[in-house]
Amino acid sequence: MLRLLDKTRGLLTLEDLGMKAYERERLENLIRRPNGMILFTGPTGSGKSTSLYAILQALARPQVNIITVEDPIEYDLPGVGQVQVNEKAGLTFANTLRSILRQDPDIIMIGEMRDFDTAHIGIQASLTGHLVFSTLHTNDSISAVTRLSDMGVEPYLISGSLLGVVAQRLVRRVCPHCKKEIPTSGVVLRNGIEKAWRGAGCERCNGTGYRGRFGLYEQFDVTPEIQDAIARGAPMHELRDLARKGGFATLLELGLQAVREGETTPEEMLRVVGEV
Repeated sequence: MLRLLDKTRGLLTLEDLGMKAYERERLENLIRRPNGMILFTGPTGSGKSTSLYAILQALARPQVNIITVEDPIEYDLPGVGQVQVNEKAGLTFANTLRSILRQDPDIIMIGEMRDFDTAHIGIQASLTGHLVFSTLHTNDSISAVTRLSDMGVEPYLISGSLLGVVAQRLVRRVCPHCKKEIPTSGVVLRNGIEKAWRGAGCERCNGTGYRGRFGLYEQFDVTPEIQDAIARGAPMHELRDLARKGGFATLLELGLQAVREGETTPEEMLRVVGEV
């Protein structure tokens, strides 16, 4: 697969990500922690790298040593040391991480946790005074705990290092110039949403019915209670129940709210999020 990056487009800030005020406040509280690990999950093209770059820009200061390990480097970040891996030359994520830890960075961004070695080194770094950001491919935020466990990371290490996980998706926005009210059905109607909106297609949206995109952000904050549950290997449904005490909402619930508010169509929401 060939991935094309538009490097002429400016980097987005946290404000540009389109989060609701309370979502941005929760994320900012998370990223201001002095050490620990924060993960972003989602499929390719869901905006994980864009979010990470926005966060690193927000945290960049002359006195803060930030180093990234990427494959590839997607955008140049002023004031940030960026290293591109080259696995054919033996410059793997794990090898590069071992090397940069000798430079005593304050913040480390790992492009992707692909294997046990990378995950283990990243977790050890987060437990020894570093703030670590990385990405995983999981369907939702809480599944990141299971994914790390499947890689071979011990539950007590996950519990001690993980600060939070953000699962995100990019959803097409209904064209505001041609949207019309429609009745609903299926999972949307079952959740009490009786009307929605769909773009009829116009010159402003090139006949697509959509204009622009916005993000859905499912944030899983690891509280002391959740730490204890992870350490003893609690199942996902228990972690989800504990997270709801802190206002956790699933991607589906966030998507349904976006449909209710007329931001997107039921079809687009289900295409991106699914029914589970």
